[in-house]
Amino acid sequence: MNRFKELLVWQKAIDLAVEVYKITEKLPEEERYGLISQINRSVISIPSNIAEGAGRNTAKEFNNFLGIAQGSSFELDIQLIISNRLDFITTEDYQKFEKRLEHIQNMIAKLKMSLNV
Repeated sequence: MNRFKELLVWQKAIDLAVEVYKITEKLPEEERYGLISQINRSVISIPSNIAEGAGRNTAKEFNNFLGIAQGSSFELDIQLIISNRLDFITTEDYQKFEKRLEHIQNMIAKLKMSLNV
């Protein structure tokens, strides 16, 4: 499965990462080593783990990395909720990201099921 770039879920996760990075540029400077760093690590982890898993030798290994990507997506959601409650991002932006994250989470879950592990 080395063609991870062909996976729609990977493409959507990359698009999400780019959009999240644009939003974190606007967060307060004092959050650079706190929330911004955490958000950016979480969002990058999603497509990175999909790609790394796709490059592994077995479906079981791929499934494991998809699980890590899924976990990172939930971490990102929590960090965006906190950012919204602190008024760092608007409710509208949060809801936009939440919808995209849910879609990616569903795609990862379906991909995991298709591996039959």
